[in-house]
Amino acid sequence: MFLIRRIYEDYLPVNKSAIVEVQKIFNSHFPDAPQGDIETLADRLNNPFLKKFRTILLVAENASHHVLGFAILLHEPELKFCYLDYMACGKAFTGRGIGGAMYEHLRAQARSLNVNGLFFECLPSESDRCADANLRKLNASRLKFYGSYGVRRIIGTRYESPVPNGSNDCLPHLMFDDLDSGKGLKAGFTQQLIRAVLERKYSEICPESYVQEVVASVVDPVKFSELSRAPHEGPKRATSSKIAMVINDKHDIHHIRERGYVESPVRIPVIGSELERHGLVKNVPVKEYPLKHILAVHDRGLVEYLDKACKNAPEGKSVYPYVFPIRNATRPPKELSVRAGYYCIDTFTPINRNAYPAARRGVDATMTAADAMLSGERLAYALVRPPGHHAERKSFGGFCYFCNAAVAANHFSSIGNVAVLDIDYHHGNGQQDIFYSRSDVFTVSIHGDPDFAYPYFTGFADEQGEGDGVGHNLNIPLPEVQNGKQFRVALSKALKAIREYAPKFLVVCLGLDPAKGDPTGTWSLIADDFKQNGQMIGELNLPTLVVQEGGYRTRTLGINARNFFSGLLENHDRI
Repeated sequence: MFLIRRIYEDYLPVNKSAIVEVQKIFNSHFPDAPQGDIETLADRLNNPFLKKFRTILLVAENASHHVLGFAILLHEPELKFCYLDYMACGKAFTGRGIGGAMYEHLRAQARSLNVNGLFFECLPSESDRCADANLRKLNASRLKFYGSYGVRRIIGTRYESPVPNGSNDCLPHLMFDDLDSGKGLKAGFTQQLIRAVLERKYSEICPESYVQEVVASVVDPVKFSELSRAPHEGPKRATSSKIAMVINDKHDIHHIRERGYVESPVRIPVIGSELERHGLVKNVPVKEYPLKHILAVHDRGLVEYLDKACKNAPEGKSVYPYVFPIRNATRPPKELSVRAGYYCIDTFTPINRNAYPAARRGVDATMTAADAMLSGERLAYALVRPPGHHAERKSFGGFCYFCNAAVAANHFSSIGNVAVLDIDYHHGNGQQDIFYSRSDVFTVSIHGDPDFAYPYFTGFADEQGEGDGVGHNLNIPLPEVQNGKQFRVALSKALKAIREYAPKFLVVCLGLDPAKGDPTGTWSLIADDFKQNGQMIGELNLPTLVVQEGGYRTRTLGINARNFFSGLLENHDRI
């Protein structure tokens, strides 16, 4: 079993290791290739147009992230074509379907880029064109393989002519895969394509006179030699095209049955089953994490209080704050039930036996999703409850105990800068408070104006950070009445700011409570609005972790979540 994934950059340790393995396979298969093609691979990924092509690296890996094969695809977005530069498997893994799976994945990647075709070179199999009998046999096998996809050789041009002072033996064919479109080629486009390949890839050996000769030889109609096409059945393969979803498997122990408490367990299966039914996600089991990840963003006094107070809560009952000791905050009450108001920001977030273990498991689920991304996933979803974005460093509230998004963002920050985008109806005061003095995490929140919306005391536009964090907090408070089109104006502003910050990771606090009819909100977004929101966020093309926050109208929760994630998937990686 293997997985094919795209490597975008080299700052993740798992990607650095993969690139080293790719370089080893490359050197064993292509000893005569220019060393610059592989030595500069990491630089080309970090700066995609370093060689005037966008470099796309795909790797096939086993469960231990050992690279079994790779492909390097060059994308020309202006001329709209893809060029397969190199593809190879480790010598111990040939004949295991990796090459076929890789080529199918390449074709899917090329289609997603809306190109006019996939091009590459293939050596000839005729005895008068290739003297090495063993190489001819290998070339014939390759031509037969590509022929099963309907790939054709472009003929009638000088592309196969030798370069000045070059060998006349085994000169490559230029191959064309129409990606099942049934379309041919125009001479003008083909001339531009050939010039781009010869000038950018072969600039050291192809003088301008040779390039001009080859380009001038292309005339309409562009001709092809038909390859023998056998019925093709694509190999079964694993791909990374689904969202890695981690569900808090202990969320339902936190079940408040009191009237009016809308943060109910049914929220999770309503969302999860809808995403699974439409094939948008792959489930990843939760792992257990040490307390240090929570203590990195929350005050130890708060964490220890929640642990102790929940363990000592009456069986089957909840305790709510009713005294708030603001007059002497340095002398917290000794009685745990009274001390709740020392840490809580409201009167409706309960302390009970299961609140702490459920919240701890929510952090575990979020960290599992974050680590899945550090292992190469580009999109992950922590489907958790209780939510977390109202939990500040020293306080809890708003149904929230620990700020899941902040734990993940802090975890990512050891590798690179992080942006946290909160699109819940209510202000993300938790991550704002935790990162307010830091510049390595940029916090953005779109929410109902605190003049009328919870939490009332935070979320104003003039809150922009302090100390090192000045300019790294952006609040976009919106009016009480807001439709999808109006919301997207604010979202555009938020995304523009995130692009300018240029983070390595994006954490999205997904609230579904901007939906029409939500009992905690006043806005009127519908399913298509959530899809468009997902599409807009997907266009950032960042490694993205989505953490579930609010959303309480269970009749539409699943549909709205499905539309958001389908939009996110649709536009993610499409550049």
